[in-house]
Amino acid sequence: MSKTNDDGTIPITVEFSGGLEMLFSNERKLSLAIPAKDETGNGSNIAYLVRHLCDKVMKDPRKELFVLDGTVRPGILVLINEADWELEGEDKYEIQEGDNILFVSTLHGG
Repeated sequence: MSKTNDDGTIPITVEFSGGLEMLFSNERKLSLAIPAKDETGNGSNIAYLVRHLCDKVMKDPRKELFVLDGTVRPGILVLINEADWELEGEDKYEIQEGDNILFVSTLHGG
């Protein structure tokens, strides 16, 4: 079970690289406190974090550059505490206090 703040949030760090920072007001690193529980009352996971980033953090209207069919689009690597998210259960990984989530675009437009 993830540890939460008194206000029911989990403090985490989210980073963007490979051009994704353009979608987030050119911020490469964000310190966020996300709700400990998602809309259904379950522990917040990466899928919830992606929705939260799109709905509450991303100012750029081009959400399709970050998500496709409700998940992180192909070509974006996701690292959870420097480990590939595939090793952690991908979007089902339940976020823990102090996690560092890095989104890296491997796609380069021209």
